[in-house]
Amino acid sequence: MKRKQKRFLQMTLLFAVTLIFLPNIGLWSLYREKHLVKSAILGEQQAFPMGIGDGQLYPWTDGLKRKDWHDYESIQKDAMRSGKGEQGKPYPLTEEDHDDSAYRENGFNIFVSNNIALERSLPDIRHPNCKHKVYLEKLPNTSIIIPFHNEGWTSLLRTIHSIINRTPDSLIAEIILVDDFSDREHLKEKLEEYMARFAKVRIVRTKKREGLIRTRLLGASIAKGEVLTFLDSHCEVNVNWLPPLLNQIALNHKTIVCPMIDVIDHNHFGYEAQAGDAMRGAFDWEMYYKRIPIPPELQRTDPSDPFESPVMAGGLFAVNRKWFWELGGYDPGLEIWGGEQYEISFKVWMCGGGMFDVPCSRVGHIYRKYVPYKVPSGTSLARIRNVAANLCVDSKHGGTGTELRLDICVKDGSERTWSHEQLFTFGWREDIRPGEPLHTRKFCFDAISHSSPVTLYDCHGMKGNQHWSYRKDKTLFHPVSSSCVDCNPAEKKIFMNRCDPLSETQQWIFEHINMTVLEKFNSKKTSS
Repeated sequence: MKRKQKRFLQMTLLFAVTLIFLPNIGLWSLYREKHLVKSAILGEQQAFPMGIGDGQLYPWTDGLKRKDWHDYESIQKDAMRSGKGEQGKPYPLTEEDHDDSAYRENGFNIFVSNNIALERSLPDIRHPNCKHKVYLEKLPNTSIIIPFHNEGWTSLLRTIHSIINRTPDSLIAEIILVDDFSDREHLKEKLEEYMARFAKVRIVRTKKREGLIRTRLLGASIAKGEVLTFLDSHCEVNVNWLPPLLNQIALNHKTIVCPMIDVIDHNHFGYEAQAGDAMRGAFDWEMYYKRIPIPPELQRTDPSDPFESPVMAGGLFAVNRKWFWELGGYDPGLEIWGGEQYEISFKVWMCGGGMFDVPCSRVGHIYRKYVPYKVPSGTSLARIRNVAANLCVDSKHGGTGTELRLDICVKDGSERTWSHEQLFTFGWREDIRPGEPLHTRKFCFDAISHSSPVTLYDCHGMKGNQHWSYRKDKTLFHPVSSSCVDCNPAEKKIFMNRCDPLSETQQWIFEHINMTVLEKFNSKKTSS
């Protein structure tokens, strides 16, 4: 009898253990199912809290399996690295390291770039929830397209190394470097030899200077991946950056997704988050891109979840390749950076797609101190030179109310030319602004009467005092006051005066301008 009781107790205990712990039946199964249903409803797509392993698969209530895509071995190696610039820390600079020559060729401190590791570690600044998210087991592969023109050697290589080191190899179909007619020696045979070590990297080159948009289109036209991922040539991708982007596209192929773009300081290369994660893309009436707070009622319960955005920043994004071409790709007539993101964004919304920012995908980007090269066929005016004085208009980094003056013309290629003092944009707003088209400041040439000085004033886009036209007799005409820009060479002053086509002090040479653009700009105006 005692033997039967003992066996009964053993069987009861075994049954209880089975009920509690077996994965496919019992209380654990009920807990897991309840948890997954709840996660699916909330759209969290998170792993359950107990023990996520590298590459482990998890069934989901929608019938699709999810996977932990983190590379924990790589993460651990990065955590052990130390040295200057490691963990994204600012490089310690001396006063000598701030010399302008370090910025001249690239717009950022190439000295610092050359003195930090090509495979440096970065801080994982994602929201804590990102560390526990799992994504679809079967994600589409991608062609990563990186256009460049006269890029710095180490900044370009660091971009590639970060991609190779922090991206699952199975997700990379290829990395396409598209050289937009660079003329620097290190980007020719030397680059070919270096990239030969990476089986998935290939280099294609344009036959003439095409500009960012047509260079991207060239890369997209030869891409083989299911998804196109566009990056800039001076980036560093962060931990597990790609799976969150591809996951969103796998769930809905009519989706464009953007990572959170972190800031790599152009001076000391410190890595930090861009201000405000709960921000979405927008633009003002002058089509300037900006980020604005997401209204509280539209914010997600989990701030690490992807959220919709009206427009994207434009530089870094991923899109289904077939969907990209269904949208028509980019307009190949676009010449410069600064408008293509609106074209793509508007087409996405009009064609039934969606646009998402993905907080769990983070990519660092160097925002240059200034752009070190000329825009192809440029709408920019490298200089506005006076015929009589042989001096150039100089803005002296002024603000509202600053009078424009003349100064010695800086030679082409000098860093001072590209720091916006003698560079101006004459564009579709029919005003003139200091700076080249990529980073014009919001000050405009302004004149209030036929005898007033020419000043810089906050741009309003309403023409009036800021309305200008360049006439065939080389005079800069101000329609509101019916007068022309004149100068006093001795005092280097610029002012408005009654138009005199014979006066050389009123004749201005607009150098390095696209005459087709200028003629189109003036097509609706009469000139005397």
